[in-house]
Amino acid sequence: MNLKQYAKDNKVPIIEDDGLEFIVDYIKKNNVKRILEIGTAIGYSAINFAKISEEIFVKTIERDESMFSYANEAIKHYKLENQIEIVFKDALEIDIMDKYDLIFIDAAKAQYIKFFEKFSKNLDSNGAIICDNLDFHGIIHKETSEIKSRDLRQLMRKLRNFIEFLRSNDDFETVFHKIGDGISVSKRR
Repeated sequence: MNLKQYAKDNKVPIIEDDGLEFIVDYIKKNNVKRILEIGTAIGYSAINFAKISEEIFVKTIERDESMFSYANEAIKHYKLENQIEIVFKDALEIDIMDKYDLIFIDAAKAQYIKFFEKFSKNLDSNGAIICDNLDFHGIIHKETSEIKSRDLRQLMRKLRNFIEFLRSNDDFETVFHKIGDGISVSKRR
């Protein structure tokens, strides 16, 4: 089962290689054991995180049924059912009480502020929230007038609002990295 090839063939967005490498490095350097992932897609990130160490547990949330089903099969294929719990639900409709060392947000970009606000309470005091796709294939750097699609302009506005939300957040200090498709790492002040 080749997840990267499946993603490419079926136009499923997955994290870029250098973005994944950055997060894997972060997990290793910071002794991360418990990860909450918002946006499973086909399970590519969750599986790569779990493969780092048998001590790592990933809870991942996906609302798309076909993605959920494929990710479930992939998790079984890699025999990671004991390390990865996949939940079929809209992340904004789920209540989670557990604490995590790392929260990885890689879902609907227009909802990033809501995801961040909702799940920051689940972050361990020394943990981090990592968000992917903040450059959105370089489109984030274009002038709004250059973007032809109305939907894409709205998405860009929401993504720019999220970046500003991170920059001006009194509770979290955020570092932006020009890695992959743009990654942020936010830690409590």
